[in-house]
Amino acid sequence: MRIDKYLWCIRLFKTRSLATTACNEEKVKLNGNFVKASKDVSIGDSIEVKAPPVWRNYKVIGIPKSRVAAKLLPELMKETTEEEALKELEMIRLLNAENRTVGIVGRPTKRHRRNLDKFKDL
Repeated sequence: MRIDKYLWCIRLFKTRSLATTACNEEKVKLNGNFVKASKDVSIGDSIEVKAPPVWRNYKVIGIPKSRVAAKLLPELMKETTEEEALKELEMIRLLNAENRTVGIVGRPTKRHRRNLDKFKDL
């Protein structure tokens, strides 16, 4: 099975086109090497997916015929990411959620930037 289809089937990506894009942008490794979306996956392979700022590691246990339910994922793959990396990801997720509740979403808009400049001049 193609790696982009496999990543979609095991619910690592919401759509197959997102999985293909991730492969093209070198955010997916198969057995330690960056791969194209058309590379075939077999049982026993290790897959790494970039989830900034860490790489999440997975071991292929089985190949599904089509997209599977979340309950069946342990039969098809096993996550082998280190605990430290998972804790770091969780911390970043919590920080982003906290920033959203405060109102910090990302870069300031032009209007917000002008208001900040006016505030600094006072």
